[in-house]
Amino acid sequence: MLTEELASRFARVALANIGREYPRHIQHLVSGADEELRERIVHPAFYGSYDWHSAVHMHWLLLRVLRLYPVARIAPAIAEALDQHLTPAAIEAELAYFRGPAGRSFERPYGWGWLLELQAEALASKLRWSRAVAPLAEELARRLGDYVRMSPYPVRAGAHGNSAFACVLALDYARTAADAALEFEIRKAARRWYGSDRAAPLAYEPSADDFLSPSLIEASLMQLVLEPAEFLGWLERFAPQGFGVLAEPPTVVDHTDPKQSHLDGLCFTRAWCFQRLGESAAAERLIATALPHVAGGDYAGEHWLASFAMLALSAAALRTP
Repeated sequence: MLTEELASRFARVALANIGREYPRHIQHLVSGADEELRERIVHPAFYGSYDWHSAVHMHWLLLRVLRLYPVARIAPAIAEALDQHLTPAAIEAELAYFRGPAGRSFERPYGWGWLLELQAEALASKLRWSRAVAPLAEELARRLGDYVRMSPYPVRAGAHGNSAFACVLALDYARTAADAALEFEIRKAARRWYGSDRAAPLAYEPSADDFLSPSLIEASLMQLVLEPAEFLGWLERFAPQGFGVLAEPPTVVDHTDPKQSHLDGLCFTRAWCFQRLGESAAAERLIATALPHVAGGDYAGEHWLASFAMLALSAAALRTP
């Protein structure tokens, strides 16, 4: 159960991470020898938390804590941090990066989806930072709509490239922001990509790099875009034996390994999907397995796992990603 104490614990992790510049994993297409490469300059909003997308979803975590516990003792510290990071000038610099040579496919689609989910959270909570974030969100919403429209196939991997996960997050934004064009493209793409799928290969999950279940996240997207009766028919064809085998927590030998720590995140995203599909008992076991590894360990997991824990623990109560 998510309590104010636990949410505040997650928030403290996020606050420490979003201002931590190093270590930093840099993803950048260099076009010339004289380019500015300092992350705090080129990404003044999202320079912390090891990489750009993790910084984005750690900011999302802070917004969700404010939504759930607006008068928590940690709320003033969260607001102060967001005031420092999510300024119009900082977001304008982030937008300029996306419009530059290195930004065409930067963080596509995972980071795009998380930025849109961040904005959905700010809008749903009626928080002031939504005004600053809006120009970047609108740009990435347009890009994501174009991307899914022009993609003949989805990416079915269990990590950052996964198409369904980005679409679930973006669909929350589309509905919150009343972006009918983006919702239309996601609905159309989901039916095209997954509508005829049969007998999901559950025995092949997980891979060692997974923090998403390709099967469960696909089902979660289809649940959002199909009518209930249509979804039940699709689900019977897609997972005729159910998803029970995915309720077993994955084995993690080394929680300090950057790739194996993905499997801790997999527990949380499986739990998130199971909750959406009405399997709360499976979700609880998975959350209990991964929760001890959110903080106090190696930065390989600590720079991002708290946001995934918040995703799993808060979604059911809010009926939202």
